[in-house]
Amino acid sequence: MSLETGTKLGPYEITGAVGAGGMGEVYRARDTRLGRDVAIKVLPENFAKDAVLKERFEREAKTISSLNHPNICTLYDVGHQDGTDFLVMELLEGESLAQRLGKGALPVAETLRIGIEMSDALERAHRQGIVHRDLKPGNIVLTKSGAKLLDFGLAKPQGLAASGSAFSGIATQVSPTSPVTREGTVIGTFQYMSPEQVEGREADSRSDIFALGAVLYEMATGKRAFEGKSQISIASAILEKEPEPISRVQPMTPPALEHVVKTCLAKDPEERFQTAHDVKLQLRWISESGSQAGVAAPVVAHRKHREWLAWAVAAALLLVAGIAAAGWLWKRSAWSYDAPIVTSILPPANAYFHATGNEGGPVVVSPDGHAMAFLATGSDGKTQVWVRELDQANARPLNGTEGGKEPFWSPDSHSLGFFAGGKLKRIEVAGGPAVTVCDAVNARGGSWATDGTILFTPNVQTFIQRVAETGGEPVQVTRLDESKHTTHRWPEALPDGKHFLYLAANHRAPLGEQNGVYWASLDGKENKLVVRTVANAMYASGYLLYLRENTVMAQPFDPSSGALTGTPTPVAEGVVYDSGVWRAVFSASQNGILAYEPGGSTTLSEQLEWRDRSGKQLGVLGEPQAYFSFEISHDGRRVVTVIGDPASDVWIYDLEHGVRTRFTFHPAQTTGVVWSPDDSRVTFLSNYSGRFALYVKASNGSGEETRLAELPSLGAATDWSPDGKLLLADWIAPETGRDVWVVPLGAGEKPYALLKTPAREAQARFAPNGRWIAYVSNESGQDEVYVTPFPNVGAKWQVSNGGGLLPRWSRDGKELFFLRPDNTVMDAPVNDAGATFAVGSLRTLFKLNMPPGSPGGFAVAPDNRRILATASLGGETTVPLTVIANWRAKLKK
Repeated sequence: MSLETGTKLGPYEITGAVGAGGMGEVYRARDTRLGRDVAIKVLPENFAKDAVLKERFEREAKTISSLNHPNICTLYDVGHQDGTDFLVMELLEGESLAQRLGKGALPVAETLRIGIEMSDALERAHRQGIVHRDLKPGNIVLTKSGAKLLDFGLAKPQGLAASGSAFSGIATQVSPTSPVTREGTVIGTFQYMSPEQVEGREADSRSDIFALGAVLYEMATGKRAFEGKSQISIASAILEKEPEPISRVQPMTPPALEHVVKTCLAKDPEERFQTAHDVKLQLRWISESGSQAGVAAPVVAHRKHREWLAWAVAAALLLVAGIAAAGWLWKRSAWSYDAPIVTSILPPANAYFHATGNEGGPVVVSPDGHAMAFLATGSDGKTQVWVRELDQANARPLNGTEGGKEPFWSPDSHSLGFFAGGKLKRIEVAGGPAVTVCDAVNARGGSWATDGTILFTPNVQTFIQRVAETGGEPVQVTRLDESKHTTHRWPEALPDGKHFLYLAANHRAPLGEQNGVYWASLDGKENKLVVRTVANAMYASGYLLYLRENTVMAQPFDPSSGALTGTPTPVAEGVVYDSGVWRAVFSASQNGILAYEPGGSTTLSEQLEWRDRSGKQLGVLGEPQAYFSFEISHDGRRVVTVIGDPASDVWIYDLEHGVRTRFTFHPAQTTGVVWSPDDSRVTFLSNYSGRFALYVKASNGSGEETRLAELPSLGAATDWSPDGKLLLADWIAPETGRDVWVVPLGAGEKPYALLKTPAREAQARFAPNGRWIAYVSNESGQDEVYVTPFPNVGAKWQVSNGGGLLPRWSRDGKELFFLRPDNTVMDAPVNDAGATFAVGSLRTLFKLNMPPGSPGGFAVAPDNRRILATASLGGETTVPLTVIANWRAKLKK
């Protein structure tokens, strides 16, 4: 049907036609509610006639509309009016990639940029269980803000195996700058199908990777990877033939890019890249490394001295091993070569490096330079510590380290320490069982001192401890001043056996002035700031190695006095920095070997998932981000959350319309979001004015925020009283640590302490009737959940047993949810009908998909049946490690 200008479909007013084709008509329209232009696609009549298809279509459309990504054309809405079914989409201005390819091949840089954007878009969709199934140049629009992928989940050529999706057969190429092309047949899409699609088998995410390879090939060469005069000949080419080598069509193409495309186009899905994330990292590495990966094959052929350099690298690494075996490498102060030698180390076959994230294990070079250890995940999903001797061609896994993380070497390079299952363990590299040393719930680094002492951080927000390598009771080494820092981590023992380095940082102010690497003594008498940085540091060959904006700097350093001298010099650029845990992926030996993962900054990445009380996933909210706090509104229609790392802003999700709106706009640290009882306001903590303060703002985004109170120290609001007159807040005091305070909202009233003892009290929440508060205290030696009357605190009831965090009341006040230290969500039935409080038997619900002790969270919906919870995403990569032999030669330039 044709729609006239001015026709209204719900709140959308048609303003003009865009195009028409066999599978529908597309119009430009105005969303009169939000005041924005959109694209409207009117769908075929068969949707209105098939009730089952229509119901399934609407259900899946809601899932696809959650794909909020800068390189995905957003599906805003699905509507039905007067027998007309329609889709409401983001309106794009630009030309399609197909139109651009009509002018010929793209430059390598542009090919890489678009490839990175498309693989990032696919990664987002695949993580949410959505497969595109019709990736091709006609479904990619090139806009000023970047490439946009269209029709996610809507396209699957007819005549192939059904997937059970309501979207099967609804191929819809939409480009606001050109007419809708004729779709609904195999022709026009066949060239980008995977072999399994051609054979009628089920398409999965690896089918999209095949199509991405075909698109990359076409961008690089200007030719389709698979050609033919008929469907049969094209299908035969896809199943049996290999495309002409890119280097033959475009000789200046980097060999590494050709390798990526060839791997994507593997006939067997098992031989392709298994995730779009891997493709993205490979393309990004080619684009950013500036290394041999980006050099065209003909250029390489004319640089024979580089071939000699590769042999020199191999010889140099063999020399390192030989010297170490001879036992006199420790006596050498530097390599005898005049120039550094650079090489790359690939991950083990069918495995991925797992260096970043809460469960990561960055590469660590042995003190003698003979070997390196790292964490890798195999194709079987098993993650363990691997060791690569530099005089050997392959790495080997250490049995007994399954599920381990953060390996570190013994001073003699014969053993490794690591963390697994909430324990600090050690293992002999030559073989043998792993031995438990002590508890370490969610460690943040370890280091082995020359006297056999192991320094380690046992949990996320704790101080550094030491323990004998043979085991025993850990002893506290550093004192955590919570007015400045919330964590001491990544200890690094120094060779004098008396001192060590560590990073002190603040979760509330990730870029705060007090954050940096400190030098301290094991006896606790000396402690001083050495350099301001937001990452770990280490000592090697007379220098302090630390991070400055993804570059490892080297500066002369005296480990006995903690004094820096001279001028810092860059020795490695483009080093991966994991801002989620404040750690850079690099390591060095004491004889001139430096290893690091090339790349850039990474952030904590989590997914918000809807689950039922048994833990079954019901869906996802938004996209993978760094989520630091989130709350469901009392009416269940919105979610407020803090997103971003290190700078963060408040965003609000409209659950009914699937729209996410930015709520704060300051380049500052923000956290601790809380809804008012009537959901009309949101309070949050921010330091955008220079000091941390509590602010409140209308939840519809109108007006400016109002400052409620400037905190005497670090803290955040945790709940709003049911009558709207008070806020509960965590505040940190140097004398007593974290305490629970009350912030009156009446004019002239001042905050006051509610629970202030030598123990740590935090995370207080009002019961729905306002008569009780639940909170967390470590008065027993570990965090437990308690309930006490309000406002006359005194008597208290312990709810958890064996540890508890994040208490959350049900909306009817009859249940109290909390989190165990192992991230298991628990539920306690409670009864406050009388003068006392009663707690029933605890019930186990499900375990969050987060590492134990990590800052995950959950929120309970008003119906008490759905729970919004964080889920951690992996940190695997196939990007090769970079190894520099004789890195000190860089200091002589």
